Amino acid sequence: MLALTAAGTARLSHADTISVCYDHWAPMTIFPSAESPERGVVIDMLEQIYTAQGYQLEYYEVPLARGLDMVAQGLCDMLPEYLYTRNSEKGFVYAAEETFTYPSAFVVRRDDPWRYDGVQSIQGRRVATGPGWDYSSMSAGYQDFISDPQNSDFVEVIAGYDDVVDRILRMIRDNRVDIYADNELVLQYALNRLNLENELIVVHPGLETKLVEMPIFSTAMPAARRQTLMRIWNEGRLSLKGERERLLLEKYNLTFHE
Repeated sequence: MLALTAAGTARLSHADTISVCYDHWAPMTIFPSAESPERGVVIDMLEQIYTAQGYQLEYYEVPLARGLDMVAQGLCDMLPEYLYTRNSEKGFVYAAEETFTYPSAFVVRRDDPWRYDGVQSIQGRRVATGPGWDYSSMSAGYQDFISDPQNSDFVEVIAGYDDVVDRILRMIRDNRVDIYADNELVLQYALNRLNLENELIVVHPGLETKLVEMPIFSTAMPAARRQTLMRIWNEGRLSLKGERERLLLEKYNLTFHE
């Protein structure tokens, strides 16, 4: 009887724990450190939404490509932010409610007069990106340029654990690459934190369409559990609109304008 009770408690504990894979995309998702335990705006959202429903969250801090694989394999129940595209990979489904819709921008050296004016304007420029990053929802032409093997000499794919954006910005400073596109909040946060504002600048316009990010949920988990977790997210995200959202952003010194 005692053994059966213990087994039942273990199953209940597992059912009430959500495994979350996420990559470092500060300030939205952050790998914590001994100096700073914060996990970012979106992780704070998850905590508020799911702990209110009695769940615990178990985190796996991994690069994006690895996180996507782990969700597809069922090693993680969800990943909190992934760009929305109709041509999504197999192994997961999107929630209905997005995390945020982000304006994009570019980073260049402060003395560089270049500005984005369509895909033709990046010809001859050295473009930085990360492994598995897909810009097609913001600009199909930009993604085609990055994916085209003929442009490989002008595309630098920077791999890493938690410092890819930091490394890219330093490479721009050092004239090893020329341009990088990302969420404007991420870019400004990184420049401030790295104290690079005297050497680099965030410029507009960004890519043609804003970046829509949504949580994704593994299709390897039972359908009933997946639907429950998605419903809780959708309802919880709507409840955070307005003042509660503003306070979450304010914690990271952010003011978000869609």
